[in-house]
Amino acid sequence: MTAQTLADTESHHQRVPVASEIMPGLLLTALITAAAFGLRELPDVSTFSPLILAIVLGMVFHNAIGTPLRAKAGVTFALRKVLRFAIILLGLQLTAAQIADVGPAGIAVIALTLVATFVFTTWAGRLLGVEKKLTELIAAGTSICGASAVIATNTVTNARDEDVAYAVACVTVFGSIAMFVYPLLPALLHLDARAYGLWSGASIHEIAQVVAAAYQDGRQAGEFGTIAKLSRVAMLAPMVIALGLMANRSNRKAGVTSAGGRAPMPWFVLGFAGLVGLNSIVTIPPEAKSIIVTATTVLLSMALAAMGLETDIGKLRAKGLRPLVLGAAAFLFIAAFSLMLVKITT
Repeated sequence: MTAQTLADTESHHQRVPVASEIMPGLLLTALITAAAFGLRELPDVSTFSPLILAIVLGMVFHNAIGTPLRAKAGVTFALRKVLRFAIILLGLQLTAAQIADVGPAGIAVIALTLVATFVFTTWAGRLLGVEKKLTELIAAGTSICGASAVIATNTVTNARDEDVAYAVACVTVFGSIAMFVYPLLPALLHLDARAYGLWSGASIHEIAQVVAAAYQDGRQAGEFGTIAKLSRVAMLAPMVIALGLMANRSNRKAGVTSAGGRAPMPWFVLGFAGLVGLNSIVTIPPEAKSIIVTATTVLLSMALAAMGLETDIGKLRAKGLRPLVLGAAAFLFIAAFSLMLVKITT
């Protein structure tokens, strides 16, 4: 093969797909997302976020029917570009004032819980013999913010789609268990509304699950739990950047260089942080904010639908139960560790 042919081939692989190429895949992910939102109208399904329903529907479609070849470019676009844009938009759901409302002690509880859970999960993953990349995804999803953290972390982890789907399944299962079990515990554990809200926000996986669990103990617990959870979501940016730096250091030690010698730095998380700052100094009307929140959820759901469209259930089964055991261990650790800190600080 000549140098010119090689250059032409590289140019072909690097070129940005045109609208006509990505439209079929984007349309497919949009239809799956619409179906996910529709399913949430059913009473028995309304407790699940559209993100979770979207990846499940995508997996069902891919494994029962098959993802069309012509949809591939659009599915890949949703997994990369749409996902990054949605994560940036998450920044408009949080302000510095909300973080301040949690207070230094609350922020300390959230930060210590996040770091301790991530460290514990990676240690337990090595102990159980779970693959490093899958372990990191489960650790991120459990310690930060569920499915959103899993797919954001994968921008630096670069795990297989089956690993991402398995990690999302883990945090969904155990976050759902927490959503139903936590409301039974405030009286038993002698937690007032603020303490219960902080515990919920610091330890339950998904934002929707925190809202569902915290509001069961009243409005004060619900509002504080939501703010605590959003403060935890804000820690997604530094966590993913730190993982990118660690990945780059590991690559250098192993003699592996990333494209162009650059670190695998997810710069889009700086966009997330920037919008948090913008949202802190500019008042966005409630109507506009509601539209932004819905749009963000739709875009994240499209990204997860795309993930489902590339996930082979047979490969998930081949991973066995050890990652599920790891997810359970991480769930129990974050619940117990955060409760201990809440008890100490409140």
